[in-house]
Amino acid sequence: MFVVLALPGEGGEATTAAVFAQLYEEFMPKVFRYVSYKIASRSTAEDLTSAVFEKALGGFTHFRADKASFSTWIFTIARNTLIDYFRAHRNMQSLEAEDAPDVPDGRDSPEEDAIKNEEILRLRHCMELLNRGEREIVSLKFAGEITNRAIARQVGFSESNVGVILFRAVRKLRECVEGSSG
Repeated sequence: MFVVLALPGEGGEATTAAVFAQLYEEFMPKVFRYVSYKIASRSTAEDLTSAVFEKALGGFTHFRADKASFSTWIFTIARNTLIDYFRAHRNMQSLEAEDAPDVPDGRDSPEEDAIKNEEILRLRHCMELLNRGEREIVSLKFAGEITNRAIARQVGFSESNVGVILFRAVRKLRECVEGSSG
């Protein structure tokens, strides 16, 4: 059964499948980056991202844009999927510095790839020094590319509190990265 929905900004109508496909194309990379911030294994991050969109597709007919934006809704599903995953795998850390990806992208020289990988390791180490709430907010902001307002709805804080936490967390990360590079 397809429900007829209007595509945002087009004024026309499209099937649920077309609307969902458009939202999938827009949000899948953001959700994958967010999950990847939390999960060191690329294949596990891919599997969890797929699970997020399977859940979203299954519940899409119940999505109400007047209650929350799609971004808020999909990242709520992603957060809950990660929570379920970590409950089932209690003995695993969310990210371990040793598990940082070391696959070169082919665009840079081997030396540049090595420097980038070292920077990734350093940043992941510094991320682990943040508390869980700070890591969550940083992940939503920079991996998920969502607004402070949407993050505030996700985590139950005020928008200004999210801004303060982000500012302080980024400052801690900068100090850690700069302190460990010298």
